[in-house]
Amino acid sequence: MTISLATGLDFEDMFDLAPVSLWMEDYSDLKQLFDAWRAAGVTDLLAFLREDPQRIQRCSQSYKVLRVNQYTLELFKAPDQETLQSRLHEVFRGDMLESIVPELLALWEGRMDFETRSVNYALDGRRLDVQVRARVLPGFEDSWSRVLVSLEDVTAEVQSTEQLLRSEQYARDLFEHSPVSLWVEDFSEVKRLMDEVRARGIRDFRTFLKVHPEFVTRCMQEIRVIDVNQQTLEMFGARNKPELLNNLPQIFRGEMYDSFAEQLQDLWDGKLVQQREVVNYALSGEVLHIHLEFAIMTSNAQHWDLVLLSLVDITARKKAEAYLEYLGKHDVLTQLRNRAFYMEELNRLARKGPWPLSVIAIDMNGLKAVNDEHGHAAGDAMLRRIGEVLTKAVDAPACAARIGGDEFMVLLPSTDERGAVAMQERILSLLELNNQFYPGQPIHIAMGHACGQENASLETVVHRADQAMYVEKARFYQEREQDRRLHSGELLG
Repeated sequence: MTISLATGLDFEDMFDLAPVSLWMEDYSDLKQLFDAWRAAGVTDLLAFLREDPQRIQRCSQSYKVLRVNQYTLELFKAPDQETLQSRLHEVFRGDMLESIVPELLALWEGRMDFETRSVNYALDGRRLDVQVRARVLPGFEDSWSRVLVSLEDVTAEVQSTEQLLRSEQYARDLFEHSPVSLWVEDFSEVKRLMDEVRARGIRDFRTFLKVHPEFVTRCMQEIRVIDVNQQTLEMFGARNKPELLNNLPQIFRGEMYDSFAEQLQDLWDGKLVQQREVVNYALSGEVLHIHLEFAIMTSNAQHWDLVLLSLVDITARKKAEAYLEYLGKHDVLTQLRNRAFYMEELNRLARKGPWPLSVIAIDMNGLKAVNDEHGHAAGDAMLRRIGEVLTKAVDAPACAARIGGDEFMVLLPSTDERGAVAMQERILSLLELNNQFYPGQPIHIAMGHACGQENASLETVVHRADQAMYVEKARFYQEREQDRRLHSGELLG
């Protein structure tokens, strides 16, 4: 039947000139195939097709193309309809078979029209993503011998969507697998609280925080963590994100309060990008020294509802720095302060006091003999024991230092001569206990002290302590020599 229009165009003209790909197809063989399957007892078409993928191919092969329009030939790069029909196996192939399952299910359920997306291929090999709309024409519902199909080329849209998905996945992978801990947070409630403070006329925010320390805690509680990455879980010892997020008070505590107060101050001053070193805690309780970088995304600067934080674990570096600092001020063998620290502390006390200042000079007796008879390892062991004694005897602000091989000094600020004598007695008492604890060679030391008042020359005070120590040392060796001679005389007698 031909439908004439006032313009002189008929149905065939409209079909051929339509600005969309149109296909007139015959699905009668598909209907007969469905009828045979129903007669054989098939009720669940999807399960039936999944049992044998060849059944989908049989359905596809049962379609008959009766006619296509000019737009279709151009879309599929076919010179004419005969060429297109002869090469339909190149058009309908590959992943197209899987994509026709929804339309097969729609027809199986008795729907005379359906819409789905599929994949076709142009004759030049180019993939075409198409939006398929089909309808069994009125009067042909029993036979399905006339089905009008339109194809809309949505390749650009699909490719754009896939590119967007790839970009999103790329961004997600960068976030999830970053070698540093990443946090995405929402600070919008923090901004609201700070805006309320401004609205109350507060201008000196630092003083406000000192007067209202609870405001810092309130802001910490209002931060909403949106997401964290895998490195974050590993850094803080969490098995999964819920375990981490449910235990945030264990992570952010202690010193973190002061760091966050400074962070709020920077935000108050308009610094939306910040970096600082902070202390956090792993869920195991281990201290983590962190280099934190904080940035409110530019596009979210108005509400602070998207904040990115990166956390780098610098605990090992901090430990190394602390150890190097320790080595710079301590004697490795005895763990006491070293000569450099002693000289620096002596100069500081000379300038600032507090007075009176007492100094105790200590020297080990008989170290050379121990080294000669038993080796330097034995001598080092005895020096370590002196270190143990002085560490237990001397408390801050006093300090004990090893200033030479077997030479030690004790600085006692705010200590008069009576205090110096008491310290010497304490050292001797602990040394006696140490000698009882360690069998073998006992340790003997010589000590001398001196006390200086304000404006006294510390060099002179130290010299006096040294002289007193040498007098004590001479007495020790003199008494030993007398004991040796007495012992020898008893043996001869």
